[in-house]
Amino acid sequence: MTEGKSGATPLEGDGKRILLILGTPKKDSLCHALAEAYSLGARSKGHVVRQLRLGEMQFDPILREGYEQSQNLEPDLLEAQRLIHWAEHLVFVYPVWWGGVPALLKGFFDRVFLPGFAFKYRNRSQLWDKLLSGRSADLLVTLDTPRWYFRWIYGAPAHRQMVRTILGFCGIKTRRLSEFAPVRPSNEEQRQGWLRKAEALGSKA
Repeated sequence: MTEGKSGATPLEGDGKRILLILGTPKKDSLCHALAEAYSLGARSKGHVVRQLRLGEMQFDPILREGYEQSQNLEPDLLEAQRLIHWAEHLVFVYPVWWGGVPALLKGFFDRVFLPGFAFKYRNRSQLWDKLLSGRSADLLVTLDTPRWYFRWIYGAPAHRQMVRTILGFCGIKTRRLSEFAPVRPSNEEQRQGWLRKAEALGSKA
């Protein structure tokens, strides 16, 4: 990706191109509020923010035949690939369920981050090319589990999956991973504080 000013078009401005991916199937949640707060903070600094709300998109989240056979991409997934190419900074907002990312978000990666788009294996080699290099990412993650317990008892499997085996594998460098937890026993004051934090993160995009 090129350095310097980066607006998609003169009409959009010359701020950073940011794609926010809301990775929950729920229609309304704390993740939605965090996404809006982050977007507000980023736009306040002149950045261009576009969103993909996976719960509102129409696509089959199951990679039916692995990579052995091609599976036509639905229009929403073609648009998602276009926006990922457009973006220089990605923001993923999602809950941790059963120690991992929601099935819908995992299915999105399975269908969109394909060979030839996100990575490419080299001929007769165990090595690969990272086709999405040059992009950065912020992760905003909600958990019901206390942060210390998730990290030291469970080993933070969702974080390792996202940072290393998905984004890192494709060349996307995670810049910040912010946890908002535990959600279930939280009160309104705590949640408002989390929204302020999300807005501040967006202003530093």
